[in-house]
Amino acid sequence: MDIGDLSFFLAVARAGGISRASKELLTVQSNISSRIRTLEDELGVELFRRHARGVTLTNSGERLLPYAEQITQLVREVTQVVSDDHEPGGRLAIGSMETTAGLRLPGVLAAFSEECPRVDFTLATDTTDALTTQVLEHRLDGAFVCGPVRHPDLVSEQVFIEQLVLVSGVRVADLDSALADGGRHKLLVLRAGCAYRARLERLFEQHGVPSPNVLEFGTLEGILGCAAAGMGVTLLPLGVVTTSPLAAALKVHHLAPADSRAETLFIRRKDSTMTAAMSRFLFHTHDSSRPASLKSVAR
Repeated sequence: MDIGDLSFFLAVARAGGISRASKELLTVQSNISSRIRTLEDELGVELFRRHARGVTLTNSGERLLPYAEQITQLVREVTQVVSDDHEPGGRLAIGSMETTAGLRLPGVLAAFSEECPRVDFTLATDTTDALTTQVLEHRLDGAFVCGPVRHPDLVSEQVFIEQLVLVSGVRVADLDSALADGGRHKLLVLRAGCAYRARLERLFEQHGVPSPNVLEFGTLEGILGCAAAGMGVTLLPLGVVTTSPLAAALKVHHLAPADSRAETLFIRRKDSTMTAAMSRFLFHTHDSSRPASLKSVAR
Protein backbone atom coordinates (compact mmCIF):
# COMPACT_ATOMS: atom_id res chain seq x y z
CA MET A 1 0.00 0.00 0.00
CA ASP A 2 1.38 3.38 -1.06
CA ILE A 3 1.51 5.99 1.71
CA GLY A 4 0.92 8.63 -0.95
CA ASP A 5 -2.41 7.02 -1.88
CA LEU A 6 -3.46 7.20 1.78
CA SER A 7 -2.53 10.88 1.88
CA PHE A 8 -4.73 11.52 -1.15
CA PHE A 9 -7.55 9.55 0.47
CA LEU A 10 -7.31 11.69 3.63
CA ALA A 11 -7.30 14.92 1.65
CA VAL A 12 -10.48 13.97 -0.23
CA ALA A 13 -12.19 12.74 2.95
CA ARG A 14 -11.45 15.98 4.77
CA ALA A 15 -12.31 18.25 1.85
CA GLY A 16 -15.51 16.40 0.94
CA GLY A 17 -14.69 16.48 -2.75
CA ILE A 18 -11.97 15.83 -5.30
CA SER A 19 -12.09 19.36 -6.67
CA ARG A 20 -11.48 20.93 -3.26
CA ALA A 21 -8.77 18.38 -2.46
CA SER A 22 -6.96 19.16 -5.71
CA LYS A 23 -6.60 22.80 -4.64
CA GLU A 24 -5.19 21.74 -1.27
CA LEU A 25 -2.77 19.24 -2.81
CA LEU A 26 -1.85 21.47 -5.77
CA THR A 27 -2.47 18.70 -8.29
CA VAL A 28 -5.00 17.94 -11.02
CA GLN A 29 -8.26 16.15 -10.25
CA SER A 30 -7.50 13.28 -12.60
CA ASN A 31 -4.37 12.44 -10.59
CA ILE A 32 -6.37 12.29 -7.36
CA SER A 33 -9.09 10.16 -8.96
CA SER A 34 -6.48 7.76 -10.27
CA ARG A 35 -4.79 7.41 -6.87
CA ILE A 36 -8.13 6.80 -5.14
CA ARG A 37 -9.09 4.15 -7.70
CA THR A 38 -5.73 2.44 -7.19
CA LEU A 39 -6.32 2.32 -3.44
CA GLU A 40 -9.88 1.03 -3.91
CA ASP A 41 -8.67 -1.69 -6.30
CA GLU A 42 -5.96 -2.73 -3.86
CA LEU A 43 -8.40 -2.95 -0.95
CA GLY A 44 -11.22 -4.41 -3.05
CA VAL A 45 -13.82 -1.96 -1.73
CA GLU A 46 -15.38 1.36 -2.69
CA LEU A 47 -14.19 4.12 -0.36
CA PHE A 48 -16.32 7.05 -1.59
CA ARG A 49 -19.82 7.57 -2.91
CA ARG A 50 -19.73 10.07 -5.77
CA HIS A 51 -22.58 12.59 -6.12
CA ALA A 52 -23.23 16.03 -7.60
CA ARG A 53 -22.08 17.89 -4.47
CA GLY A 54 -18.83 15.97 -4.07
CA VAL A 55 -18.12 12.70 -2.30
CA THR A 56 -18.98 11.05 1.01
CA LEU A 57 -17.24 8.15 2.71
CA THR A 58 -18.72 4.67 2.41
CA ASN A 59 -18.77 2.42 5.48
CA SER A 60 -15.46 0.97 4.30
CA GLY A 61 -14.05 4.48 3.91
CA GLU A 62 -15.16 5.37 7.43
CA ARG A 63 -13.37 2.30 8.78
CA LEU A 64 -10.19 3.13 6.87
CA LEU A 65 -10.10 6.78 7.97
CA PRO A 66 -8.62 6.44 11.50
CA TYR A 67 -6.02 3.93 10.28
CA ALA A 68 -4.99 6.22 7.42
CA GLU A 69 -4.59 9.10 9.91
CA GLN A 70 -2.46 6.96 12.23
CA ILE A 71 -0.28 5.57 9.43
CA THR A 72 0.48 8.95 7.85
CA GLN A 73 1.22 10.42 11.29
CA LEU A 74 3.60 7.57 12.13
CA VAL A 75 5.44 7.95 8.82
CA ARG A 76 5.91 11.66 9.50
CA GLU A 77 7.14 10.96 13.03
CA VAL A 78 9.60 8.33 11.78
CA THR A 79 11.08 10.90 9.40
CA GLN A 80 11.44 13.39 12.24
CA VAL A 81 12.91 10.94 14.74
CA VAL A 82 15.51 9.68 12.27
CA SER A 83 16.60 13.24 11.44
CA ASP A 84 16.80 14.30 15.11
CA ASP A 85 20.35 12.93 15.64
CA HIS A 86 22.08 16.23 14.88
CA GLU A 87 19.51 19.01 15.19
CA PRO A 88 15.70 19.21 15.17
CA GLY A 89 14.18 18.92 11.72
CA GLY A 90 11.10 17.66 9.91
CA ARG A 91 7.61 19.10 9.98
CA LEU A 92 5.90 20.69 12.98
CA ALA A 93 2.29 21.83 12.52
CA ILE A 94 0.94 23.89 15.41
CA GLY A 95 -2.47 25.46 15.88
CA SER A 96 -3.47 28.41 18.02
CA MET A 97 -6.34 30.63 18.99
CA GLU A 98 -5.96 33.95 17.22
CA THR A 99 -5.59 35.83 20.52
CA THR A 100 -2.74 33.58 21.64
CA ALA A 101 -1.01 33.78 18.25
CA GLY A 102 -0.97 37.58 18.36
CA LEU A 103 -0.30 38.11 22.06
CA ARG A 104 1.91 35.24 23.18
CA LEU A 105 3.61 33.55 20.24
CA PRO A 106 5.71 36.13 18.36
CA GLY A 107 8.60 35.83 20.83
CA VAL A 108 8.22 32.06 21.03
CA LEU A 109 8.33 31.66 17.26
CA ALA A 110 11.31 33.99 16.88
CA ALA A 111 13.37 32.08 19.46
CA PHE A 112 12.32 28.67 18.13
CA SER A 113 13.03 29.59 14.49
CA GLU A 114 16.48 30.90 15.42
CA GLU A 115 17.40 27.69 17.24
CA CYS A 116 15.71 25.24 14.84
CA PRO A 117 16.00 26.59 11.28
CA ARG A 118 15.66 23.11 9.72
CA VAL A 119 12.15 22.58 11.08
CA ASP A 120 9.36 23.00 8.53
CA PHE A 121 7.06 24.94 10.85
CA THR A 122 3.46 25.95 10.16
CA LEU A 123 1.02 27.85 12.37
CA ALA A 124 -2.74 27.74 11.82
CA THR A 125 -5.26 29.85 13.74
CA ASP A 126 -8.77 28.66 14.53
CA THR A 127 -11.28 28.22 17.34
CA THR A 128 -10.71 25.93 20.32
CA ASP A 129 -13.26 23.41 19.05
CA ALA A 130 -11.78 23.29 15.54
CA LEU A 131 -8.20 23.06 16.79
CA THR A 132 -9.06 20.20 19.15
CA THR A 133 -10.62 18.27 16.27
CA GLN A 134 -7.58 18.87 14.05
CA VAL A 135 -5.21 17.55 16.73
CA LEU A 136 -7.37 14.47 17.23
CA GLU A 137 -7.38 13.87 13.46
CA HIS A 138 -3.55 14.12 13.28
CA ARG A 139 -3.82 17.27 11.15
CA LEU A 140 -1.94 19.28 13.79
CA ASP A 141 0.87 18.08 16.04
CA GLY A 142 -0.37 20.29 18.87
CA ALA A 143 -2.43 23.39 19.58
CA PHE A 144 -2.96 26.25 22.01
CA VAL A 145 -6.59 26.17 23.15
CA CYS A 146 -8.75 27.55 25.94
CA GLY A 147 -9.20 25.12 28.81
CA PRO A 148 -10.56 22.96 30.11
CA VAL A 149 -10.21 20.26 27.44
CA ARG A 150 -10.96 16.69 28.43
CA HIS A 151 -10.54 13.86 25.95
CA PRO A 152 -9.07 10.39 26.56
CA ASP A 153 -6.81 10.64 23.49
CA LEU A 154 -5.27 14.00 24.44
CA VAL A 155 -2.69 15.23 26.92
CA SER A 156 -2.68 18.87 27.94
CA GLU A 157 -0.53 21.26 29.93
CA GLN A 158 -1.22 24.78 31.11
CA VAL A 159 1.06 27.28 29.41
CA PHE A 160 -0.54 30.70 29.95
CA ILE A 161 -3.11 32.36 32.19
CA GLU A 162 -5.17 35.18 30.67
CA GLN A 163 -7.26 37.83 32.39
CA LEU A 164 -10.45 38.21 30.36
CA VAL A 165 -12.20 41.59 30.30
CA LEU A 166 -15.38 42.92 28.76
CA VAL A 167 -14.52 45.45 26.06
CA SER A 168 -16.70 48.23 24.68
CA GLY A 169 -16.50 51.69 23.20
CA VAL A 170 -15.70 54.55 25.55
CA ARG A 171 -19.34 55.67 25.79
CA VAL A 172 -20.36 52.63 27.85
CA ALA A 173 -20.02 53.93 31.39
CA ASP A 174 -19.31 50.77 33.37
CA LEU A 175 -19.73 47.01 33.55
CA ASP A 176 -23.21 47.22 35.03
CA SER A 177 -24.33 49.46 32.17
CA ALA A 178 -22.89 47.08 29.58
CA LEU A 179 -24.62 44.06 31.11
CA ALA A 180 -27.86 45.85 31.96
CA ASP A 181 -28.17 47.01 28.36
CA GLY A 182 -27.32 43.56 27.04
CA GLY A 183 -30.41 43.48 24.91
CA ARG A 184 -29.23 46.59 23.08
CA HIS A 185 -25.53 45.83 22.82
CA LYS A 186 -24.48 43.37 20.15
CA LEU A 187 -21.96 40.68 21.00
CA LEU A 188 -18.89 41.04 18.77
CA VAL A 189 -17.44 37.55 18.44
CA LEU A 190 -15.50 35.08 16.34
CA ARG A 191 -17.37 32.16 14.81
CA ALA A 192 -19.00 29.34 16.77
CA GLY A 193 -16.46 27.11 18.50
CA CYS A 194 -14.58 30.05 20.02
CA ALA A 195 -14.25 29.46 23.77
CA TYR A 196 -14.29 33.20 24.59
CA ARG A 197 -17.51 33.60 22.60
CA ALA A 198 -19.14 30.81 24.61
CA ARG A 199 -18.08 32.46 27.86
CA LEU A 200 -19.41 35.84 26.74
CA GLU A 201 -22.76 34.32 25.80
CA ARG A 202 -22.95 32.58 29.21
CA LEU A 203 -22.11 35.85 30.95
CA PHE A 204 -25.00 37.66 29.30
CA GLU A 205 -27.31 34.72 29.89
CA GLN A 206 -26.53 34.94 33.62
CA HIS A 207 -27.62 38.60 33.47
CA GLY A 208 -30.97 37.81 31.90
CA VAL A 209 -30.11 38.12 28.20
CA PRO A 210 -30.32 34.51 26.93
CA SER A 211 -30.34 35.37 23.20
CA PRO A 212 -28.33 38.54 22.58
CA ASN A 213 -27.78 39.89 19.10
CA VAL A 214 -24.52 38.60 17.65
CA LEU A 215 -22.15 40.03 15.06
CA GLU A 216 -19.69 37.39 13.88
CA PHE A 217 -16.23 38.33 12.58
CA GLY A 218 -13.29 36.55 11.01
CA THR A 219 -10.57 38.66 12.66
CA LEU A 220 -9.77 40.31 15.99
CA GLU A 221 -9.13 43.58 14.17
CA GLY A 222 -12.74 43.63 12.99
CA ILE A 223 -14.03 42.96 16.50
CA LEU A 224 -11.89 45.67 18.09
CA GLY A 225 -12.72 48.18 15.38
CA CYS A 226 -16.46 47.71 15.83
CA ALA A 227 -16.16 47.81 19.62
CA ALA A 228 -14.30 51.12 19.33
CA ALA A 229 -17.06 52.41 17.05
CA GLY A 230 -19.65 51.63 19.74
CA MET A 231 -21.33 48.77 17.88
CA GLY A 232 -21.23 46.30 20.76
CA VAL A 233 -19.16 44.50 23.38
CA THR A 234 -16.72 41.61 23.34
CA LEU A 235 -14.69 39.43 25.72
CA LEU A 236 -10.94 39.28 25.21
CA PRO A 237 -7.66 38.89 27.12
CA LEU A 238 -6.62 42.20 28.65
CA GLY A 239 -3.27 42.09 26.85
CA VAL A 240 -4.98 42.03 23.45
CA VAL A 241 -6.77 45.29 24.30
CA THR A 242 -3.85 47.16 25.85
CA THR A 243 -1.55 46.38 22.91
CA SER A 244 -4.13 47.28 20.26
CA PRO A 245 -3.65 50.48 18.21
CA LEU A 246 -7.29 51.18 19.08
CA ALA A 247 -6.73 51.03 22.86
CA ALA A 248 -7.53 54.72 23.36
CA ALA A 249 -10.98 54.24 21.80
CA LEU A 250 -11.81 51.16 23.88
CA LYS A 251 -13.07 50.81 27.43
CA VAL A 252 -12.10 47.87 29.61
CA HIS A 253 -14.63 46.53 32.13
CA HIS A 254 -13.09 44.20 34.72
CA LEU A 255 -14.96 41.05 35.72
CA ALA A 256 -15.15 39.00 38.89
CA PRO A 257 -12.19 36.56 39.22
CA ALA A 258 -14.39 33.55 38.48
CA ASP A 259 -15.42 35.08 35.15
CA SER A 260 -12.07 36.59 34.17
CA ARG A 261 -9.56 33.76 34.60
CA ALA A 262 -8.85 31.74 31.47
CA GLU A 263 -6.28 28.97 31.09
CA THR A 264 -4.50 28.51 27.79
CA LEU A 265 -3.54 24.87 27.34
CA PHE A 266 -1.22 23.18 24.90
CA ILE A 267 -2.77 19.92 23.71
CA ARG A 268 -1.39 17.03 21.69
CA ARG A 269 -2.34 13.43 21.08
CA LYS A 270 -1.43 11.04 23.87
CA ASP A 271 0.05 8.58 21.35
CA SER A 272 2.18 11.16 19.55
CA THR A 273 5.98 11.04 19.64
CA MET A 274 7.82 13.78 21.52
CA THR A 275 10.20 14.74 18.73
CA ALA A 276 13.18 17.02 19.25
CA ALA A 277 11.33 19.78 17.37
CA MET A 278 8.29 19.53 19.63
CA SER A 279 10.47 19.40 22.74
CA ARG A 280 12.31 22.58 21.79
CA PHE A 281 9.08 24.33 20.80
CA LEU A 282 7.55 23.57 24.20
CA PHE A 283 10.74 24.71 25.90
CA HIS A 284 10.51 28.11 24.21
CA THR A 285 6.79 28.29 25.00
CA HIS A 286 7.41 27.83 28.73
CA ASP A 287 10.55 29.97 28.61
CA SER A 288 8.52 32.93 27.32
CA SER A 289 6.59 33.05 30.61
CA ARG A 290 9.62 32.85 32.90
CA PRO A 291 11.10 35.94 34.55
CA ALA A 292 14.00 37.31 32.52
CA SER A 293 16.49 36.40 35.25
CA LEU A 294 15.59 32.70 34.95
CA LYS A 295 15.62 32.29 31.19
CA SER A 296 19.34 31.73 30.75
CA VAL A 297 19.33 29.29 33.70
CA ALA A 298 16.57 27.21 32.12
CA ARG A 299 18.56 26.68 28.94
